[in-house]
This record gives sequence, structure tokens and C-alpha cells, in this order.
Amino acid sequence: MWAQSLGLSKSVTVYLPPSYGRGTQRYPLLVYLHGRGGSERDWAGAGRLPLVMDSLIAAGLPEAIVVMPDGDDGWYTTWASLPDAGCAADTVRREPAATYCVPWPHYDDYVAHDIVGYMDRTYRTRATRESRGIAGLSMGGYGAITLALAYPDRFAAAASHSGVLSPRLRIGATPTDSARYGRTMQELGAGVRHLWPSLRAVFGNDMLAWRARDPQVMAERLQARAQRQEARLPALRFDIGVSDTWVAQNRDFDAALTRLGIPHTYTEYPGAHTWDYWRAHVPESLGFLLGVVK
Repeated sequence: MWAQSLGLSKSVTVYLPPSYGRGTQRYPLLVYLHGRGGSERDWAGAGRLPLVMDSLIAAGLPEAIVVMPDGDDGWYTTWASLPDAGCAADTVRREPAATYCVPWPHYDDYVAHDIVGYMDRTYRTRATRESRGIAGLSMGGYGAITLALAYPDRFAAAASHSGVLSPRLRIGATPTDSARYGRTMQELGAGVRHLWPSLRAVFGNDMLAWRARDPQVMAERLQARAQRQEARLPALRFDIGVSDTWVAQNRDFDAALTRLGIPHTYTEYPGAHTWDYWRAHVPESLGFLLGVVK
């Protein structure tokens, strides 16, 4: 497990399974995404993911390679607006923005194509959709679910811990409220509160742009494609602490998937939006992904 440069100033942390250096075997690839304000080192450091993987493998679960990329604060999507001169903060290396900024950020393509392609070229991965899973926490939970829905040919499964999974939901609204989603930018801003400056820069300044990036809308569109046999639905799992800020959003996304008839697993546990919660439940997301990928 180590941090490695990935073009320009981007870097990734890579976990290699215990048997990697003892043969020519190929392995499934898991992608783990950090949250807002985090870095590619979060899951390995605060989340202790390598230790958890080692213990799961020792208990009999399949081995896999895990890549943890640097996603800045880009929400793992294509931005609806062009960034200002400050761009998104590179959260570990701290270079000047000019060394890594691009005119129009495409963090979804970066993960689904650049990161996956780099891993397939550099390590002994099984370079198929059936052998890839993706997970994340908070902003990364949003990224994991939406990337699996947007790139169903790249990922067979996705898991989210404490994800921002219904960003248009108004504060206080319930899954059965017919007016539960924001209808104006002011209402959207009230729904995401302290994340508003970050989300507005990425999601844009109009309702159509927000709808296009809404996990529920993306799931509905993918389901229509799957019914026409144009795509396959990924396996989905998400969880959240009952004291978490985003519990209503996760309940709303669960209700939306249930209405659509999309298979998924949703669980609530005691806990809040903290590393204590994520450390406690990363074994569940790893176990879920390792049970799906081949």
C-alpha cells in the first residue's frame, strides 16, 4: 500500500493483496472515494482500509486490489460551470492550481476512465465490468453511486457510507411529501446548507443541471435503458447513521429505488457523520463488493 503519482500532480493510494507478489494471478479492482475536504490517503489512514482488507482476506473473502484516488472537492462529476482561478484544492500535494487545473473539470471521466485505465495498465487487474466495484463516504458516497449509474459498463457494484444521495430534498420533507424537492435555487440551497457554495459551483445554477446530477434521476434513466436491454443495473448498497445530517436524503433515495423496483440494500446504524462510523462499517461495504465482483 502506497501513494503513487498519476500524471500531473494527481496521486492515488493503492492496496495490493497479500498474494500479489507471489505469482501472476489477476485480481478484481475496487475504487474507494474520499469525502469533501479529504484526500487519497483518508481511507488508508483514518479508515484503516488495508488492515480491514487483510483481516477479511484472512477470514476467507476473495483478494482484490483497491485504489483510493485524489478527487479534490470535485464531487466526482462533470462540473456544470467553469471553475474560477482557484480551481478545486489539491488536498495533499498543495501545488499551485495552474499545475493541475483543467478548463472544465470532468471528475467522473477521471475516475471511470483515467483511474480505471491506469490501474488496468499498471497492475494485474481483471479488466472487466464484472470485476470492478466502487464505494465512498459522504461526497464519495454520492460519487460511488452516481458513477456506477452513469458508467454501468465499468462497475458491477457500488456502495455508499453516509452519502449525499438526494441533493434536491428540502429540509424537513419526507419521502411521501409531493413537494419534497426544491423548485428554486433558494430552496436547493436550503436543502444542502453548508455545502451550498461547493455544490452550486459543481452542480450549476439551474434546475435542469441539478436534475441531471441527481442519483434518483440517474437511476430512473438507467432502469429504462436496462428494460430495453441496453445496459445492466449495478448492485447497490448504502448505509448511514441515524444521527447523520444526511439520513433523510438516504431514506428518500431508498424510497425512490423501492418505487422504481430497483434492487438495493439499505441499512441504518447508530452513529453520525464521523470516522468512528466509517471505520466501523467499511467491512460491510468491502464484504458487499467482494461478494459481487468476480
